[in-house]
Amino acid sequence: MSLQLQRPIAFFDLETTGVNLSTDRIVEIAIVKIMPDGSRQVKRKLINPEMPIPPSSTEIHGITDEMVKDAQTFKQAANELKQFIESCDLGGYNSNRFDIPLLMEEFLRSGIELDLSKKKMVDVQHIFYTMEPRTLTAAYKYYCNKELEGAHSAEHDINATIDVLLAQIQRYPQLGDSVESILGVIGEEKIVDYARRFSFDDKGVEVFNFGKHKGKPVMDVLRQEPQYYDWMMRGDFPLHTKQKLTEILNRTLLKNN
Repeated sequence: MSLQLQRPIAFFDLETTGVNLSTDRIVEIAIVKIMPDGSRQVKRKLINPEMPIPPSSTEIHGITDEMVKDAQTFKQAANELKQFIESCDLGGYNSNRFDIPLLMEEFLRSGIELDLSKKKMVDVQHIFYTMEPRTLTAAYKYYCNKELEGAHSAEHDINATIDVLLAQIQRYPQLGDSVESILGVIGEEKIVDYARRFSFDDKGVEVFNFGKHKGKPVMDVLRQEPQYYDWMMRGDFPLHTKQKLTEILNRTLLKNN
């Protein structure tokens, strides 16, 4: 079955310096435009982000500073890209939450207006999550081919969770059969506080993950704006977040001394 289109739709994907919509930049854009007659037009460009590409990002997409040093900046490529997608609806994977917002930031920084108000936006990830609900009941049905009886009873739910895990390691041999091997495949998230108000940057430094200081090292903010500590400690933040903030403050004070 093919798409029945009234006008072209441009599916696109971005590779970037990171995932912060405010501070990160595009290093590659690929667009496949599907026309109403089913034909396709492709445009791919490396983009000079005018900032160093973090090694952690290069590890993901393979694009280095050397590869983009002679490429156009986004501002130089903006008009060409705008013309290519101007009459199109837009599509992608997680595009509504990341690619489209970041693309708009780049156009705005370039001083170019791009009106998306009349464009339809098809996020394939949203379709996936809508059609294949990410609930324990759905996972139990998918992996164990059984209906979950007594859902939302704690004991039933946890036994079903164990059954799903056992079915997963049967279905995906690459997971292995140990906690270590499973985490070796899916990754083990390194967190600062459980509420994720702080995170680690690519150098392992704790940074704010919210608010006006998002992306800034916590230690630097506490040095420059010590009253921010008091504000957080009085605020409606989880106890674990406050505990970690205090630990960082104590380290800051030790370094200052």
